[in-house]
Amino acid sequence: LIRATSPEAAIYRQERSGKNGTMFFCYKFRTMYRDADARLTDILATNGQAREEWETFRKLTDDPRITPLGRFLRSTSLDELPQIINVLRSEMSLVGPRPEQIEVVTRYTDDQRRRLAVKPGMTGPMQVNGRGDLQFEERLALELAYIQKYSLRRDLSILLWTIPAVVRG
Repeated sequence: LIRATSPEAAIYRQERSGKNGTMFFCYKFRTMYRDADARLTDILATNGQAREEWETFRKLTDDPRITPLGRFLRSTSLDELPQIINVLRSEMSLVGPRPEQIEVVTRYTDDQRRRLAVKPGMTGPMQVNGRGDLQFEERLALELAYIQKYSLRRDLSILLWTIPAVVRG
């Protein structure tokens, strides 16, 4: 379906920061138009409200870069299914902090860099506690607390809670 709506590849890969800051290519189904970077630059240059939202959340509520099919894939988290490749390659785990964008990691404080102590996960505390509604600092605090209180029982709980969180969108 992705290829039917646009001629680009269906799988998108982006460099992310993994365990101990090691770079890897994180795979996702492509949800944005080909010129997404140019669209973002234009939006941030001309729309102060969008720029403020981007600086706070690193995302836009009604992001015009996202294709109609991409909106569905993101709302159901189906866009992240190709990350199973990253899990099989041992670059990610099923549960852990989100794989972070390189540009964000470069701005981490020393305390925030502790979240890089574990492999990123396909799901994690952010997905079951607010998803995209969390501000950057809230998300980091949640992920750091996850690392400090890690347990297999907690991972199993997060896996189970991921299903209703995804269904609710």
